[in-house]
Amino acid sequence: MASAQLQRLEKRLMAIPPAARAAVVPALTKSADELVGTMQQLAPEDTGDLKASIVATPAGQSTPAYSQPGGAAVVPELTVRVTAGNSDVRYPHLQEYGTKTAKAQPFFWPAFRLKRKRLTNRIKRSISKAVKDAWARQ
Repeated sequence: MASAQLQRLEKRLMAIPPAARAAVVPALTKSADELVGTMQQLAPEDTGDLKASIVATPAGQSTPAYSQPGGAAVVPELTVRVTAGNSDVRYPHLQEYGTKTAKAQPFFWPAFRLKRKRLTNRIKRSISKAVKDAWARQ
C-alpha cells in the first residue's frame, strides 16, 4: 500500500512544472540553514568540532561520510538534508543519546522539534505560491 501511495505522490510531484519546483528551493535552503543554526546553538561545545560538523547539504550533493543520520548519501531533488558529524566527528549520536558513562546532551532532535512547525509552514507556503504562480501562467 505504501508503495502505491509513494508512486501517486511521485506522479503528482512530476506534474508540477519545473519552474514551480525550482521556486521552492530557496524556502528549503532557508529552512535548513535556520535548523542548522538552532542545532549549533544547542550542541555542546568542547572543541567546537561538533558544532562545525552540523551542515545542510542541498539536492544533488553527497552528505559527509560518517554523518548522522545515515552517513554519506546523495540528497534527492527538492530536498535538503541536515546532518551532524563527519569523518573527524563520529560521535554526534553519542552526544544526542548518551552512553553508559556519559549523560545525553541532546541537540539534534530538540532543535528539530522546536523548529518543525515554522519550517514546515514556510515550505508549504512556498509550494502553494509556486504552484499557483505556475498554473496562473498556463
